[in-house]
Amino acid sequence: MSQAIPLNSLAKPEKIVHDRPPMLAIGVMIWLGSELMFFSGLFAALFTIRAHLASWPPRGTNLDVLQSGIFTIILVASSGTMQWAVWLIERRRRAEARVWVIITIVMGAVFVGNQIYEWINLTTRWYSNSYGSVFFITTGLHGLHVFLGLVAMALVLFRMRGTEGDPGELSTFQGVSYYWHFVDVVWIGLYSALFLLK
Repeated sequence: MSQAIPLNSLAKPEKIVHDRPPMLAIGVMIWLGSELMFFSGLFAALFTIRAHLASWPPRGTNLDVLQSGIFTIILVASSGTMQWAVWLIERRRRAEARVWVIITIVMGAVFVGNQIYEWINLTTRWYSNSYGSVFFITTGLHGLHVFLGLVAMALVLFRMRGTEGDPGELSTFQGVSYYWHFVDVVWIGLYSALFLLK
């Protein structure tokens, strides 16, 4: 005598839930702690130099605060699109998640494009004064981190090319999202210190 098994008992659960924190995500958080120390050193240098200058930024430094503010909003909004992609992948909606990762990549690339534009068009150069040195070092290192985040997202997209995800896909996705959120938060601090602080 056979027993009928309800179809819904064979279905995959609606949401992927880890029984314990993934080691990859924990490793990324520990690594981000070291990145936090790195950027803290840059901020310490920035505020030390700021304390010894009569005006910040120095006269003759023409910053486009509005344009940089718009691209700051775009970068911060990309954190939301990335988190939405994580929410979708947790619910096995992989095709939709891919779309939102692509949107995040485009937003990040637009931000990097604006940073390159600023580097080319800023009247103050890295050799002009201490503000110029701090500006180019901090924005350059941050831009490099954003670029690495875009590469990581592209690799996540490559990993998602099939119809079914592998067991480590979600933790990889989450690790990349932690990194991306970190990069966005750092930029808020840099934008405030370099563009808004007077």
